[in-house]
Amino acid sequence: MSVLLLRLAGPLQSWGSAARFTRRTTENAPTKSGIIGLLAAAQGRGRDADLADLAALEFGVRIDQPGTRLRDFQTAHHSDTDKAMPLSERFYLADAVFVAGVSGEAALVQRLYEALLEPVFLPYLGRRSCPPAQPIPIGEPLSSSLEQALRDAEWEASAWYKERLVRSSRHATEAGPDPLDGLGLLLDCPPDQEPDMTLRDLPLSFDPRNRRYALRGVHSRTVPRPAAPPPHEPTALLPPVTPRTD
Repeated sequence: MSVLLLRLAGPLQSWGSAARFTRRTTENAPTKSGIIGLLAAAQGRGRDADLADLAALEFGVRIDQPGTRLRDFQTAHHSDTDKAMPLSERFYLADAVFVAGVSGEAALVQRLYEALLEPVFLPYLGRRSCPPAQPIPIGEPLSSSLEQALRDAEWEASAWYKERLVRSSRHATEAGPDPLDGLGLLLDCPPDQEPDMTLRDLPLSFDPRNRRYALRGVHSRTVPRPAAPPPHEPTALLPPVTPRTD
């Protein structure tokens, strides 16, 4: 089996699994349906295309930088009648960074990697209004288990976020856990095991006339604390001061 790791970073992201009508929520991490949609778009698949091979991929995601939840109100008018549509709420994750991964047959994973390098349709992070800020593929496909690849991947969080966590860790008290204890890891739950949670985000069809999603079991894990950056020392680059002897 082969693993493809994806860097999901951008000003805004939105990963809905139960978003309908005028309230469009987001999960705290990328959904399998969102990532499969991204991969299918990169390959140029139509919305009515068969998704069986992509849905069968093992999926996992590591939360490197959880971001901040943001709510936006949006208005719209009907394109034909110009009638005002109901006011809608849209939820986003601002300044979030995730490392997602898919695992499957090596030839398929290689094709997905090549498609992300030259996508047919531009990828986005859950919604069209959420473009990625960095290249999505993290290197070429790996020969590894999905969980191990996610555990071994470098910490992709922003430098300012890592420094903030270091400062928070120094001032941590007994009132709460050390914020550097670890990173959240969400993995597909094998069929013969009890999941920690379930999400309706396993896509069966993206056809606008008949969108269908199945339930997916999820295991929740924690990756050990990553290596933190050294504290900022503004005088480190200055030459040493020689004391006067007179």
